[in-house]
Amino acid sequence: MTAPAPIPPRVLTVAGSDSGGGAGIQADLKTMLALGTHGMSVLTAVTAQNSLGVQGAWELPADAVRAQYRSVVDDIGVQAVKTGMLSSAALVETVAGLLAGTGAPVVVDPVGVSKHGDALLAAEALDSVRTKLLPVATVATPNLDEVTQLTGFTVTDEAGMRRAAEEILAFGPRWVVIKGGHLPGDAVDLLTDGDEEHWLRAPRHDNRHTHGTGCTLASAIACGLARGQYVPTAVRGAKEYVTGAIRAGFALGGGIGPVDHGWLARSAR
Repeated sequence: MTAPAPIPPRVLTVAGSDSGGGAGIQADLKTMLALGTHGMSVLTAVTAQNSLGVQGAWELPADAVRAQYRSVVDDIGVQAVKTGMLSSAALVETVAGLLAGTGAPVVVDPVGVSKHGDALLAAEALDSVRTKLLPVATVATPNLDEVTQLTGFTVTDEAGMRRAAEEILAFGPRWVVIKGGHLPGDAVDLLTDGDEEHWLRAPRHDNRHTHGTGCTLASAIACGLARGQYVPTAVRGAKEYVTGAIRAGFALGGGIGPVDHGWLARSAR
C-alpha cells in the first residue's frame, strides 16, 4: 500500500482580492504555495485593480466573512492566520473576534493604502484596528504610511522606526515589524517585541515592480509560524523570500508590476 501523503502546514489568509493578481488573496496564496504550505482563504472584499491602481472596491458582508472563516477553521483547521484588507470597522471587529477564539498565531498586515496610494481602510475603522485587531496579533507588519495612520507619528529615519515600534506595541501585538522600505538606502526593517531587537537589512534592488510586497512578507511570516518557527526565524526567512521576489519582479500592464512569487522554483531549475 502507498503511504498517505504528508499534510503540509495549513495557513489561512483573510484579505481582499486583487484582480490583477499581484497583491491580496492572490499574492498570499502564491506565497503559501511557494513556501510549501497549504493556503486557504477568506475573502473580505473584491477590487477592480491592475498595475495602474484600484478602480473600485466592494466589501463583503460580515456574515459572509464569518461563514467562510468558520467553514475552513471548523473542518480543516489552521496553523497560522494572516490578515490583510479589512476595510471597515465591522469587518475588523468580526475578524478580530474570530481570531481571538482560534488559538493559532496571527500575522496582521494593517493594510491602509495600496501601492498606488488608494485608500483601502475607512478612517473610522482605525480605532477598531488599534483596539480589537492589533491586540490579537502575534506579529504586526505596518509600513511607514500605516504607522502614521495608526499613531500620527511620521518616521524619517531608523531612530524613528524604534519609536514607531514602541507606539505599535502599545496597542498589544506580541511582536512588530516596522517596514522601512520607504526610507532611502538599504531596505531595512525592525523586528522587536520590546525586549529583543532585530534589524533586518537587504540591498535595495533597482526595480520599480514591487506590487504585493507587504502581502507577500506577511504571508511568508505566517508560513514560517505555521511550521513552528520562532518569530525572528520566521521573519528572517520571510525577508529573504520577499527580497528575492522583489529582485525578480517583472513588468505587467502600464504601471507597477508585481513581485515574482515563483522565483524560488525558477532559480532551482
